[in-house]
Amino acid sequence: MSTSCHFQSIAVACGGTGGHLFPGLAVARKLAQRDCDVTLMISSKEVDQNAVKNMRDFKVVTLPALCMKRGRQIAFLRGVCQSYKAAKNLFRTQAPDAALAMGGFSSAAPMLAAKSVGARTFLHESNTVPGRVNFWLSWIVDHAFVGFPCAAHRLRRCPVTVSGTPVRPQFHPQSAAASRSILGLESQRPVLLVMGGSQGASGVNRLVARALPRVAKVAPDWQWLHLAGPNDAEELRQVYASLNLTALVYPFFDKMELALGAASAAISRAGASSLAELSAMRLPALLVPYPAATANHQWHNARAFATSGAARLLEENQATPEIVTDSLLDLVRSETVRQTMQSALARWERPQAADEIAEAIVQSISKSESKAFAPGSVRPANAQTSGLNSASGSTASLLKPAVTGAPRREEPATI
Repeated sequence: MSTSCHFQSIAVACGGTGGHLFPGLAVARKLAQRDCDVTLMISSKEVDQNAVKNMRDFKVVTLPALCMKRGRQIAFLRGVCQSYKAAKNLFRTQAPDAALAMGGFSSAAPMLAAKSVGARTFLHESNTVPGRVNFWLSWIVDHAFVGFPCAAHRLRRCPVTVSGTPVRPQFHPQSAAASRSILGLESQRPVLLVMGGSQGASGVNRLVARALPRVAKVAPDWQWLHLAGPNDAEELRQVYASLNLTALVYPFFDKMELALGAASAAISRAGASSLAELSAMRLPALLVPYPAATANHQWHNARAFATSGAARLLEENQATPEIVTDSLLDLVRSETVRQTMQSALARWERPQAADEIAEAIVQSISKSESKAFAPGSVRPANAQTSGLNSASGSTASLLKPAVTGAPRREEPATI
């Protein structure tokens, strides 16, 4: 049974990439269902702005944070300082009761600002190897949630619960024929989905383009749904057309439940959010980790899935047209391979992840307020703020760490 938070205020810092944003949105919706006043804190990047432009359920705040890039360290630090000041000014007007960081460069400043006003603080780490921001934040937050059990052992400074990675409610097994019809594809012909994260992936685009002539010879009836990113879309359309293949090529696609629902199999990067969506949709996939991901975390994500039988792992520098073609033929045509993989994907799915995280946050707020106003205590003039300031203790008794089953860094897109 869920707990209502009676319009208490919660900030969710979740911008920067789709892999941070969409799990954050899933938790935010569950918090809103519990009558929480939710503020989404995102970056100015296009993926963030496109995702929230039609949202009415949440207050949305855009922070001036910038991703750290080589040679732009000063600009990054300036963005962090500006984001901290903006968040602090916002929190002076309405101090949040709690704040949740979903990882990424845009979450550090608002979490520090939330901590400074006495809010309960939480983070979610979706990858096997925690990112730098979450690793740093683990020293100050009250509790962490992780998507992979192995990540729990890498965040040693706070209590940790294995929750899985939240996905939006529209991600669940559905009729492939219906999804294909909506997209204008033929319902009875296989569909191969190619996706490289929220902005596309140049490496994935190149390896698919190299393999297409061979695939076209052995599987000319396959249909292709290729999410190419903004720079490669037109060139890839020409490649598909030259081989007389049916293909929909998009620079950006915001109905991922349709794309995954229509697909027979996928070629994908191995960001944790993408893997959670593949699990929820039971979609067999060939995973090609982004080789430049921080701490090689995508390879570790993909290896966890491949070891359990939930996907195939192929490193980009080993992806010959022959290997790609043979792997895809297996995923599409071998019923034994498909059934085994779908069973393994089901074991990774955590459909209650967003609910569990939201409920734990709300209970933590309720518990801290109960302590603040226990019988015999002096009720302060500013009850809400005082309650927040009293909530800096450990949440271990409420959120018991559980290392039990569970279960994108972007790149330039040029072929």
